[in-house]
This record gives sequence, C-alpha cells and structure tokens, in this order.
Amino acid sequence: MLSKPFMTTQEIADLLKVREQTVRNWIHQEELRAVKLGREFRVAVKDLEAFVNEHATREPSWQQQETARH
Repeated sequence: MLSKPFMTTQEIADLLKVREQTVRNWIHQEELRAVKLGREFRVAVKDLEAFVNEHATREPSWQQQETARH
C-alpha cells in the first residue's frame, strides 16, 4: 500500500532545517497534510513534496525549460 513510510515531525524539521514546532504549526494551520497516529503526527512523503512545491518561489528549472520550448 505505501511506497514510502510516513515521516515524523522531527524528521521533517531536520530535513527542512526548521524547528519541530514550525512543522506542527503548519499541520495545525492545515498547510501541511498529516495523519495523527496516537499522540504523534505523521506526514506522507507525497504530502511533504506537495507542500514544498506549493511554497516554492518559482517553477522547477526543468519545467521552465519545457515552457520555453513551446
């Protein structure tokens, strides 16, 4: 069912170089989709990727090249 496991808030914080509380705030503000398992939140890798893409300042460079060709 799952191609990759869910990530913890601490793993995401370490990866993005932010505080764990920042990740929790994104979850509580419904900016970052998460699943609550017991007392902990878990975030699917696809949801984290979508969150990062939504907050990017521009399109990926490979996508800009595609647009320029057309």
